[in-house]
Amino acid sequence: MCQTGGMSEQPVNDAASETSNAASATAETNPYGGAAASGGPKRVRTRHFQNAKREGIKITGLTSYDMLTARIFDEAGIDFLLVGDSAGNNVFGYETTLPVKVDDLIPLTRAVAGAVKRAFVVADMPFGSYENGPEEALHTAVRFMKETGAHAVKLEGGERSHKQIRRIVGAGIPVMAHIGYTPQSEHGLGGHVIQGRGEGVKQLLADARSVQEAGAFAVVLEMVPADAARQVTELLEIPTISVGAGPHTDGQLLVWTDWAGLTIGRVPKFVKQYADLAGILSQAAREWREDVESGSYPNAEHSYE
Repeated sequence: MCQTGGMSEQPVNDAASETSNAASATAETNPYGGAAASGGPKRVRTRHFQNAKREGIKITGLTSYDMLTARIFDEAGIDFLLVGDSAGNNVFGYETTLPVKVDDLIPLTRAVAGAVKRAFVVADMPFGSYENGPEEALHTAVRFMKETGAHAVKLEGGERSHKQIRRIVGAGIPVMAHIGYTPQSEHGLGGHVIQGRGEGVKQLLADARSVQEAGAFAVVLEMVPADAARQVTELLEIPTISVGAGPHTDGQLLVWTDWAGLTIGRVPKFVKQYADLAGILSQAAREWREDVESGSYPNAEHSYE
């Protein structure tokens, strides 16, 4: 009675196809929540940021400055990696981010972008690389896109950077904006001062509207009161990413050396440390030194015959 060929097998194929289509739909509409194996996309795109905001799924981000950490964070399911000008403090040993140049960040960004398979890589545009106007900003953004493999750029400033953001986006380059406390303006702001308090919330909201209107696909809110960040998040259609802006945003971003306990000196109040890498490395270095001094390293196990 059963016929050979496609007729008897067709229901199985249809079921498999429906399962595959359902899985694909799930991946597109539920892009976040961990590694790709748990239902996220194979590669995070700007549209996934918007999907996450719409569905209330939190976005995760960490800074990264090298291939090794980028690969680890990517495999852990972190959604985006920022090659920040915080490399000035954490790689080059500067007191501030101000001395960082485009040529400093390009090789770091290239290393990070080349190491990831899923994470969205954002290149920070350093101080002095976009302030002169839209054309300078576009020139810098194009360099990052052509020379590093990054997927987007980030620049600081709300209303004052509106034209720069619009010009870059108009050229087809995604922009992540950054408002609130902007480290490149540290001296003008009078130091590490929380932004958006009291009457300052009006300027914060104005900056938020401006970067959205200019075409930014997301905006970082740094060191602003949690309630102010909530107001911005409710106001905007684009996702908000908190750096010390409380729990009411669409995502969270931390400098990885702060988060992992590698930072020397004061750690910001908003940072939760998930490891003590400084302690681990220090202990390992002491043990290695002692082994070398005592002659127990290298032994036969670590020597060639």
